[in-house]
Amino acid sequence: MENKNNNREEFINNIKEWVMLDSQMKIINEKTKKIRNRKSEINSKICDYAKENKFTQKITISDGQLSFYEKKEYSALTYSYIEKCLGELISDKKQVDYIVQYLKENRDIQVNWDIKRSYDKKLSLEN
Repeated sequence: MENKNNNREEFINNIKEWVMLDSQMKIINEKTKKIRNRKSEINSKICDYAKENKFTQKITISDGQLSFYEKKEYSALTYSYIEKCLGELISDKKQVDYIVQYLKENRDIQVNWDIKRSYDKKLSLEN
């Protein structure tokens, strides 16, 4: 009986700690999002200037260098994109539908337990 109470106590303490850590992470993530957005704004301005002025030199900073380069960003590999591409390669729509359905049904699925936190609407409006 005592072991059951200890397990329950540990469970309750773990819940309290989880909530505290989750709250801290929420604050950090909100700050990180603001920093990321501001950095992105400034990045755009710097890159626009560098591109307009054909700036290719490296800039020395306190702990290294900054350099400018062109990067490629690929769109996500979605089912609709796969279906579109297969439609361009395979004229039989039924075959395309079959392949896409096969991909959807046979992808790996991993099931795990997790915790989801919901916030009271009254409390979240105050913040």
